[in-house]
Amino acid sequence: MSPRDNDALLGTVSSQNGPVGPPVVLVSGFEPFGGDAFNPSAAIAERLAGEWIRGPNDSVEAVIRSVVLPCVFDVAMDRLQAAMRRLQPSVVIALGLAASRRDISVERVAINLDDARIADNAGRQPQDRPIRPRGPVGYWSTLPVKAIVSAIQAAGLPASLSHSAGTFVCNHVFYGLSHRIATMRTARPRGGFIHVPMPVTDGSGPTLDELVDGIWIAATVSALHRGADAALIGGAID
Repeated sequence: MSPRDNDALLGTVSSQNGPVGPPVVLVSGFEPFGGDAFNPSAAIAERLAGEWIRGPNDSVEAVIRSVVLPCVFDVAMDRLQAAMRRLQPSVVIALGLAASRRDISVERVAINLDDARIADNAGRQPQDRPIRPRGPVGYWSTLPVKAIVSAIQAAGLPASLSHSAGTFVCNHVFYGLSHRIATMRTARPRGGFIHVPMPVTDGSGPTLDELVDGIWIAATVSALHRGADAALIGGAID
């Protein structure tokens, strides 16, 4: 039976203690922006919605839920926070499109800066603006980023560790998510950001199916990994 057929497992029923069912891995994507008609991050998030994450003994350890965010400064983070309040996830993975890249880029650090090269979908184009005026300069991802990259590569898919999520809406959401997690008084989820390339069908990069597989691996590692991140060499800046 498909997990999409069983709402009880999707955490749609709530109690006073939060959603009923297995822990939730929340995966977000963005609507198209910059004149594009398609954003693979939204398609990936939507295709993963309802998928189970199973442990070594085939037990259900988590379920993936998804939300598509508007590509608009401030509003995107408001939408993500609303989904987090409703679903109370144990892991949040925000996705975005980096069309110039050719692999799945797991972001390591969010910076406190909006500096938009183009306008967002509401026509906003902030310049040299801190996201949180009194916030720290940056936040580290709390996902096991090196373990994620290693697992995706082991599956034969292209992946790398990135140290720049840019200064557009993607980084805005990454920083906002990180700030929310850092300032939560209740149990804090793991959270971070992953950029995906535009999928291709000519063999020059990953297909959409391969990107879905790669992010499913990222969600699985994030849900099941315990302790410190993998001690691996990585994180080139070129």
